[in-house]
Amino acid sequence: MTTFVKPSVGTGAKTLPSAWYISPEVFAAERERVFGSSWLCIGREEAIEQTGDFFTTFVAGESLIVTRDAGGKVHAFYNVCRHRGSRMCEQPSGHFRGSIQCPYHAWTYGLDGALKVARNMAEVEGFNPAEYPLHEAAVACWEGFIFVNLDKREPFEQVFSPLIGRFARWELASLRTARSIRYELACNWKLLFLNYSECYHCPLVHPQLDKLSPSDSGHNDLSEGPFLGGYSQLRAHGMSLTMTGHSTRPPIGSVDGADLDRVYYYTIFPSLLLSLHPDYAMVHYARPLAADRTEVVCAWLFAPSTMEQPGFDPSDAVEFWDLTNRQDWHVNELTQRGVSSRAYTPGPYSNAEGLLSAFDRYYLGVMGARES
Repeated sequence: MTTFVKPSVGTGAKTLPSAWYISPEVFAAERERVFGSSWLCIGREEAIEQTGDFFTTFVAGESLIVTRDAGGKVHAFYNVCRHRGSRMCEQPSGHFRGSIQCPYHAWTYGLDGALKVARNMAEVEGFNPAEYPLHEAAVACWEGFIFVNLDKREPFEQVFSPLIGRFARWELASLRTARSIRYELACNWKLLFLNYSECYHCPLVHPQLDKLSPSDSGHNDLSEGPFLGGYSQLRAHGMSLTMTGHSTRPPIGSVDGADLDRVYYYTIFPSLLLSLHPDYAMVHYARPLAADRTEVVCAWLFAPSTMEQPGFDPSDAVEFWDLTNRQDWHVNELTQRGVSSRAYTPGPYSNAEGLLSAFDRYYLGVMGARES
């Protein structure tokens, strides 16, 4: 196993050396140590509401089939037939009619993964179908989100204990996705998380955001570990982060009081950015594609009762954040180019970037970096 050196922090926290953002060796190690052993968000339960609904996804280089069985349980099966290893499902989403069948030799599995049919195997001495269910990743459902873990060693409830029940007033599990946009960024996935965790850049990069929410407002309530973030204040009561600065939508869940004038932002290591607004929620699903490429799907979630109202249109929120996202992606890509230069050396974090050094500390611990 490759041993990485943790940079010495000294008296002031600094950004990481360039290798952590550009090295193919680091990226390969992340596949196993970060994405192959962490709880990763892969979507929402609403995508597989009915028995047999499915979607496929890639996690740490593995193709998974995510589906719901007749008892309502969510599974994430490796997309690998137990016969000769063929990939079974090529479609991005769809509906299984009671079973999953390999197209190569028609070995057929139940929605619970059990092998039901293995053609011409009855006469094979010692063959026992019960010994050949589909392999599956660990699955957990939280607040309507689906998480998977290829490692299975750390119970979800233990890892996510700081978040369980924390967002109850937003009733996230009841929300539905109204719109989503896919982006492909020419930057390392960590730069996305770091950028999201500070608003030091906001007055310069996001003038429309700073107009509605001061960059120096708010408070962080999670400042160490895999979950980081807190809230920013809206400039005036009744504002909303939309193109007009206002919204006629009612609050989601039971949000009231001070939370009507706040927006909460959290990074959920290493795959999700969660934004909680008074009248909607927004999520960014992040998936690394290479050391310098990241796929991001941004989705906007609303209460079903709001979405059912005549004339419902989420465009005011979508357009606001699509603009903000693209501003962020641009500076993230500029940073990727800069840290790739021979002239780059780690620079000091400001007092407004405390969550960034916290992210680095946690990340380096997961990567098993030793002290220099």
